[in-house]
Amino acid sequence: MVTRSDFNKYILPVYNPAGFIPKKAKGSYLWDQNGKKFIDFATGIAVSNLGHCHPRLIKALNDQSKSIWHLSNVLVNQPALKLAKLLCQKTFAEKVFFTNSGAEAVEAAIKTARKYSTSNFSKSKNEIIAFNDAFHGRTMMAIALNGSKRMTDGFGPMPKSIKHHEFNKIDGLGSKFSNKTSAVILELVQGEAGIIPAKKKFVSEIVKLCKKNNALLIIDEVQSGVGRTGSLFAYEQYGIKPDILCSAKGMGNGIPIGAMLTTDKVAQNMIVGMHGSTYGGNPLACAVSKEVFEIISKKSFLKDVLKKEKLFLSLLNEMNKKVAVFSEIRSSGLWFGLKIDDTSKLTLANLMQASYKEGLMILKANNNTVRLAPSLNISKNDIERGVKKLEKAILSLV
Repeated sequence: MVTRSDFNKYILPVYNPAGFIPKKAKGSYLWDQNGKKFIDFATGIAVSNLGHCHPRLIKALNDQSKSIWHLSNVLVNQPALKLAKLLCQKTFAEKVFFTNSGAEAVEAAIKTARKYSTSNFSKSKNEIIAFNDAFHGRTMMAIALNGSKRMTDGFGPMPKSIKHHEFNKIDGLGSKFSNKTSAVILELVQGEAGIIPAKKKFVSEIVKLCKKNNALLIIDEVQSGVGRTGSLFAYEQYGIKPDILCSAKGMGNGIPIGAMLTTDKVAQNMIVGMHGSTYGGNPLACAVSKEVFEIISKKSFLKDVLKKEKLFLSLLNEMNKKVAVFSEIRSSGLWFGLKIDDTSKLTLANLMQASYKEGLMILKANNNTVRLAPSLNISKNDIERGVKKLEKAILSLV
């Protein structure tokens, strides 16, 4: 049996995982090596949107595994073509580029935006506007876009031609734009910052400034997409159409896959040899992802996500009347940010440990926010049980 000490011995020390090691999972539940049962309000950081070991996804994976596992992009494969067609039918997109992760989708988006701008306007039109407290991944370009010293210290020099502005602040936003602006990259809900939705006026101003300055709008929905906010993608709730969209996480329900979605107008500047991916569009991943989108894109499924959000909020607010440790409870679909009050003795570290003890898996965001991202098909009973476990964990500490 492997142990936590094996992690310390063999794995690069960039993570600090929990003391227990999971052995199996099904639906909204997970069991560790000792048989302890947990309700999963984390889902691999908003990845397992249909829970663990969904039967339709198991079938899709098994069926494809008996056919073709991998092809290089010298050849096309049916699962990738079927998934690309479905994504274009369900979204604004006309072209899709498959990746293995959200960070790779962001890289592809920046390259595509700059190629469009430099090809159609000028070689100096390469600046990217990003926002404070954003999270776009862990590659060099992504951490430069994130703009946090915590992310960038020791890894310089950073990629250049990136400007940052305060999220949700309209004042001064226009001064960031110029004839050198290639694109704006924006999360409509900042996940790592604590589930903070963009204000509609703020988004409208960005759209207006992009049009005025011939800049592309890149929407990063790596976490907020695939039904997480109660629509297939969050941009639908803002009444906008991005030029480029980045997706990943929930796309494969745990199978690594990401995508950059864009329009014909933007895509035509990316020609053979300009970008690529060895595993992007992998048949196994695409077969599973197609099933994910077919399930989650149904209107009845998405309506149910919003109903569960209301139930969750009601239970969380009722709980907070008893424990009184959260100054804010924010949500966007089945995605919650519970900000710990500055006066509370509670810390994220001790609350996570107490939650594990109660048999509940939760996440953190920022330095003061509990993040919950349960599966989108979680049952009412499991929501109620999980919130009760969270309440018990808090009461054991205050």
